[in-house]
Amino acid sequence: MVTLQDITYSYRRGAPVLNGLSLQLEPGRIYGLLGRNGAGKSTLLYHIAGLLFPKSGSCRVQGHEPARREPAFLQSVYIIPEAFQLPDMTAKRFIQLHAPFYPSFDPVLCASILEQFGMGEDDKLPQLSHGQQKKFQVAFAVATRVKLLLLDEPTNGLDIPSKQQFRKIIAGNLGEDQTMVISTHQVRDLDSLIDEVLILDRGASCCNHRWRASQSGSCSEK
Repeated sequence: MVTLQDITYSYRRGAPVLNGLSLQLEPGRIYGLLGRNGAGKSTLLYHIAGLLFPKSGSCRVQGHEPARREPAFLQSVYIIPEAFQLPDMTAKRFIQLHAPFYPSFDPVLCASILEQFGMGEDDKLPQLSHGQQKKFQVAFAVATRVKLLLLDEPTNGLDIPSKQQFRKIIAGNLGEDQTMVISTHQVRDLDSLIDEVLILDRGASCCNHRWRASQSGSCSEK
């Protein structure tokens, strides 16, 4: 699904944010991406999504090179960044404009998830709270049915009931041929959802562990 080999990247003349990073992600898995602030978590997601390009090394997603931004690749990946701004339109209009780009988009699923979140397609996006905007993004992203979903701090701004709904929606709608990567600081919000955890340490290494939730919120191999 996703293979990164010796990826190196730095912003302008700064120290490398990613430095010789390698990893492989498989279908049917939910990965938790952990690391300190500045470790390069968002940078890694943007490389996988084809929004940033490595200075050296290689990145392949389903046989595509993300940096080439080919339509077949773009139709197979969806990213929800931590910071975003939705356009001035209703949820329905957003779906009408953007859903046709994703061949497997499921409008019934999208409407169902919005309903579970207590939202509707007539909601005006700019008038929603940040948490509601994030829930709309999650609903649309899951409904695209893309092969690779990348979520950067998706539970930030969600209250406790919404976090529970988020976990239920993700767990119930991820197919065996799909992969999800969730970058988060809120491990306890997702400990029942994550299959494996990726630990990014100063961009120099990416350790892959099976995830086992414990009272301390730590992870260990099993």
